[in-house]
Amino acid sequence: MRHVLIPLDGSEPAEEALEHAMEVFPDARLTLLTVIDPSSGFATGASAPGTAEVWYETVRERAEERLAEARERAESRGATVETVIETGRPAATIVDYAEKNGVDGIVMGSHGRRGVSRLLLGSVAEAVVRHSSVPVTVVR
Repeated sequence: MRHVLIPLDGSEPAEEALEHAMEVFPDARLTLLTVIDPSSGFATGASAPGTAEVWYETVRERAEERLAEARERAESRGATVETVIETGRPAATIVDYAEKNGVDGIVMGSHGRRGVSRLLLGSVAEAVVRHSSVPVTVVR
């Protein structure tokens, strides 16, 4: 693979996916993508006037810091890296980004939820696997 997309959300599985991608595809161009899901801010109570903007800026700053750290780590190992922050529903945004940007494959983490929590929360990794037109590697 020449161009690998790695969605990062700050979780341990996402970090493992980055490590996996660097090991398995050492010569690939890596795109590190964080998706900001606006619905998650409102679900946690960011509904007062002005609060949504504050929430978004805070989340975006954290995403920028996380991506900068991941980029530095990958570049220190010789990887060619770009970082991207998108806003939207995570699974749909990941699939859409991959299709529109010439990505050869996606490597992503999974929390490995099962049973009721998977049904209630859904699975971003599962949705990406189902809808992606490029190969997806899920790292647990």
